[in-house]
Amino acid sequence: MSRKSLIYTITAIVLILVFFMVKDTFNQPGIEDMKAGFKEIVKYRNANNTGPVQRIYVVTVKDTVWKELEDYGNLMPHTKYGNTKVYFFMQNANVPQSLQPGEVNFDPVFNKNCIALYEKSAMSQVAFNKHPF
Repeated sequence: MSRKSLIYTITAIVLILVFFMVKDTFNQPGIEDMKAGFKEIVKYRNANNTGPVQRIYVVTVKDTVWKELEDYGNLMPHTKYGNTKVYFFMQNANVPQSLQPGEVNFDPVFNKNCIALYEKSAMSQVAFNKHPF
């Protein structure tokens, strides 16, 4: 094999590999591909950019596909040494419209409607609890 054809072959292989890597990058599954019908109602993020960042979300779902609820939580943003909480409610349930930081993030009146809680702690430990209250 001549040197010229070897270069063309290697270039073609590299281009094919780059094509498939780019294709896989843009075809990653996302929230839109999930069947549970997620809708973010309200979110909270503290203004502290130098210390722990606390993110809290209230999300409604059409269906309780537990694996998808946990996958949704994994897709939410998380900051190193921060805390991310996602509270899940059924679509037609009474849900909180405001959030506050701390251990209790919304009025306890809504506790009975919460179907799941996803939490990623400061050390990136994940906890997913069905019917947390």
